[in-house]
Amino acid sequence: MQRRSGCPINLSMEVLGDQWSLIVLRDIMFGQRRSFRDILTNSEEGIATNILTSRLNKLVKEGLLTKRPDPSHRQKFIYSLTEMAISLVPVIVALGSWGRRFLPVSEELSIRAELLEDGGQEFANDFMNELRALHLGIPLPDPKQSVLQRLQAAYEQVVRNKEQSRAQKSGRSLQSD
Repeated sequence: MQRRSGCPINLSMEVLGDQWSLIVLRDIMFGQRRSFRDILTNSEEGIATNILTSRLNKLVKEGLLTKRPDPSHRQKFIYSLTEMAISLVPVIVALGSWGRRFLPVSEELSIRAELLEDGGQEFANDFMNELRALHLGIPLPDPKQSVLQRLQAAYEQVVRNKEQSRAQKSGRSLQSD
């Protein structure tokens, strides 16, 4: 592939600068979505099938993902993060932090970014080690409580709190009628 220049920012943008690549990596990292169908049906942003196919192929070609046949179904594939993709965790944390600071994010979709930001480098390192264990088969150096489970539990708690708040408001509105 012909690159425009050797500038590290340019080269990074050539690999990751489209609208969908980081979203696909985010879904694999945080959502544990490993198959085409999982990514397609569970993405918040509603990626089109042709775009998802294109991005997955590009990410495999660029060395950010690997693709292997799914042993349970010969027409399906499982995508795994490579070390190159896992090393993007600090970048994704920084993007999430920036978005939380300057953009109108939703509480439930920003809680993971908040926890990663607040957890600092040690938390991010634990997360990357967990991703290495899940995607590369590298044993965890110091098994701790799962970072992915902690992030998911925080998300689910925020969703529950919002639902309870809505139910309380709805109850108040019915009582005042």
